[in-house]
Amino acid sequence: MLGWLHPSLLLILGALLIPLFSERGRQVYSLALSVAVLGLIISLPQGTFGTFQFLHLELVTGRVDALSLVFAHVFGIMLVIGTIYSVHVKEPLQHVAAYIYAGSALGVVFAGDLVSLYVFWELMAFSSVWLIWARGDRRSWGAGWRYILVHGAGGVLLLTGIILYYVDTGSLAFDVLQDTGPAFVLILLGFMINAAVPPLHAWLSDAYPEATVTGAVFLSAFTTKTAVYTLIRGYPGTELLVWFGAVMTIYGVVYAGLANDIRRLLSYHIISQVGYMVAGVGIGTAIALNGSASHAFTHILYKALLFMGAGAVIHMTGRSKLTELGGIYKYMPMTFLLYMVGAFSISAFPLFSGFVSKTMVIEAAVADGRMAIWMMLTLASAGTFLSVGLKLAYFTFLGQESGLRPREAPGNMLVAMAIAAFLCVFIGVYPAWLYMMLPAPVDYHAYTAKHVLWELQLLLFTGLGFFMLLKHVGGKRKISLDTDWVYRRLGPMLIRGLMIAVRPFPTHVRTRTLLHLERFVDRVFHYHGPDSILARSHPTGTVAFWVVALLMVYLLFYLIYAG
Repeated sequence: MLGWLHPSLLLILGALLIPLFSERGRQVYSLALSVAVLGLIISLPQGTFGTFQFLHLELVTGRVDALSLVFAHVFGIMLVIGTIYSVHVKEPLQHVAAYIYAGSALGVVFAGDLVSLYVFWELMAFSSVWLIWARGDRRSWGAGWRYILVHGAGGVLLLTGIILYYVDTGSLAFDVLQDTGPAFVLILLGFMINAAVPPLHAWLSDAYPEATVTGAVFLSAFTTKTAVYTLIRGYPGTELLVWFGAVMTIYGVVYAGLANDIRRLLSYHIISQVGYMVAGVGIGTAIALNGSASHAFTHILYKALLFMGAGAVIHMTGRSKLTELGGIYKYMPMTFLLYMVGAFSISAFPLFSGFVSKTMVIEAAVADGRMAIWMMLTLASAGTFLSVGLKLAYFTFLGQESGLRPREAPGNMLVAMAIAAFLCVFIGVYPAWLYMMLPAPVDYHAYTAKHVLWELQLLLFTGLGFFMLLKHVGGKRKISLDTDWVYRRLGPMLIRGLMIAVRPFPTHVRTRTLLHLERFVDRVFHYHGPDSILARSHPTGTVAFWVVALLMVYLLFYLIYAG
């Protein structure tokens, strides 16, 4: 009928059928669906598809080119890996949320206009938050609400920018955006929030550690990388992004060094690694943009592997703090070895995937004469090995015995980790496979004597420094607040200040003011708290229902007007 099947359509509609299957049938169906989506992505021809008119606007839901395919391919691979890793999860609605989330990320990647992008952008936010709430405790509930409020604000900025951009230019095409003033800035801010660019980043390190073990793996793959895709597509060569990206690399490394929770540490390294991609977008040369796209590809795989390793530890021990772990490599040797493949990859060891992508961005900075940026990116690379390859590995798996005697991770977790680890090594050994997918011809050779010797020296001296300062680099039993201080500390302080401010007023005025405030808080919790009407209405909540309903309306227009 349509002549072209959108991968998002297949995945999202297929996800809605998951609850209809028995546990065993759901496992088989989910894996088959993920493989089918990956196969569909691989078979997609380049071109423009799914174009239709809606309210006199021309919408393009299927723009397939080299750039979109780079991200779509790795999203499809990650979907299969994530499905295998989470196949043991019994609650079907976690799978539904993960698949709608992945499908909406694919929708962003293939969107050829800003309206289609916005629809999938918002669906991505509302579906992903259930992977945080599904953990089912108060910490995850609070983190989830903070997550959705930040992304809701980002969505408002994005929508406002899109409207203003259409008024200014008369176009909704999503290509390199014209600098029209406020519209250009608002859309950029919307993208930067999802990319976790400081100071708009604390939602990531706040929320990802509170997600379910399997949900965090999906979260690590999609949100920030779709933002990187939109920046490459819409904002190449934007000078401001060079410095924001370079600061991100250092900022994430510093806070990762302070973290005690293993997933909080890894979350800060998402911020740091995305910084390389953002800096590459800002540099804007062919090698820099190729570097950003290739590093997004490798990052999704090795970061998922790291989160899977950390998740396996949490799943088997119930512990997530460095100060509570140690000495478990004897009982989880496969998890430890596979985790180290991810650690070597993110640290840019030669023969591992991060080396062939990260060094491309660094080389782009050198080629463009940006030595200060080169210095910052190189310094962050050393910090990455220090905290992910050494600190987390040592204090989680090696180090002093914690008294824990966990069993090895379940087979499906190990299989998923093994697939990701194989790809990390394969890309590192044979980078041409990745390079041939990049949007521009690649004139870069990672394995030169200069690159290899420099990287090995950097890693060697970083390792030496770690073991010399071993007593001082372990985890501390505390949380180092970031810009989340604003809503963790400043918010309560303002409320206490309000309580103090009303004390001088007459008793009846003070009582009435406090009564209204108490009623407002009660009303918020009545509708939005853990035991609220919305939470009780359905295991996935009313919000998910309306998101799916709006999506169905959007798809209905697609079916009517497409082709």
